[in-house]
Amino acid sequence: MKYRKFGSKGPEISEIGFGAWAIGGSWGEQSDKDSLEALDIALGKGVNFIDTAAGYGNGRSERIIGEFLKNRAEKVYVCTKTPPAPGKWPPSPYCRIEERYSEKYLRENVEERMKNLQVESLDVLLLHTWTRAWNDNPKALEILQKMKSEGLIKQVGISTPEHDQNCVIQLMRDGMVDVLQVIYNIFEQEPAAQLFPVALETGTGIIVRVAFDEGVLTGKYKGNETFGPDDFRSNYYAGDRLERGVRRTEAIKKEFKDSGFSMPELALKFALSHEAVSTVIPGIRNKQQALMNTLISEIPELSENQMLRLREHSWNRGFWYGGK
Repeated sequence: MKYRKFGSKGPEISEIGFGAWAIGGSWGEQSDKDSLEALDIALGKGVNFIDTAAGYGNGRSERIIGEFLKNRAEKVYVCTKTPPAPGKWPPSPYCRIEERYSEKYLRENVEERMKNLQVESLDVLLLHTWTRAWNDNPKALEILQKMKSEGLIKQVGISTPEHDQNCVIQLMRDGMVDVLQVIYNIFEQEPAAQLFPVALETGTGIIVRVAFDEGVLTGKYKGNETFGPDDFRSNYYAGDRLERGVRRTEAIKKEFKDSGFSMPELALKFALSHEAVSTVIPGIRNKQQALMNTLISEIPELSENQMLRLREHSWNRGFWYGGK
């Protein structure tokens, strides 16, 4: 396992982290036995960074992680996320930050995160979404920075809203965030334009999520899969989104069939390729996925030519049905 600096002031963390959404639920049935085996294998392979959230099974993911880690000797950094108080998701430009992220709400929520994880201080606390409308009055981040000075949190930041990831650039420059969690993959390459360069300038740690584009970039889907009503993917792949994602993935497979890289390897190596990236957090729900994903840190990097070719597969989905 290779390790990278988590921003200019953060610790060294594994470049492959453990995405713990599925162990909390929302991705089909999940047994605690599988979750614990996956965590054990991942840590045994050198993973020292786990990403979770309040919303992953209404705290279930956090509780599993907290119970698992209390008997482990090694230092593992856990990033968790707090959602805004009930209302529109993502917040609209008309939402008031004082109502969605009040100090009372944030303090109670942080206390709950610590209780679930069985810790007295959070390694990383991210606001689970944001709106550009709050950039000039980022009171919630000021509260989190205050809580950091009190020793309750070590690093604070935001998990970016997928429709407007660049809204955090001003916050980086204003010194309001220590770390960010962003979507970056073969299809979604926009962060490389400005967000990543500014992260390097400001020493902001970057966690990459959705490196597999919620599974399609693993190459495992055929395009005709159906998902249960409680499965996140039933909504994410609504309409013909899965079919179109599979078609584009198959084109990558065909182009790189003689490269020696599988689709999961191409996807994770691409996400790790930018120097601003601290860690990539593929979802891991069983021991097989733990073994496969952690092994990717050990294989050779993509060549410059391969990277240039993968850049051509960027998919601007702001224009959903243009050039189907």
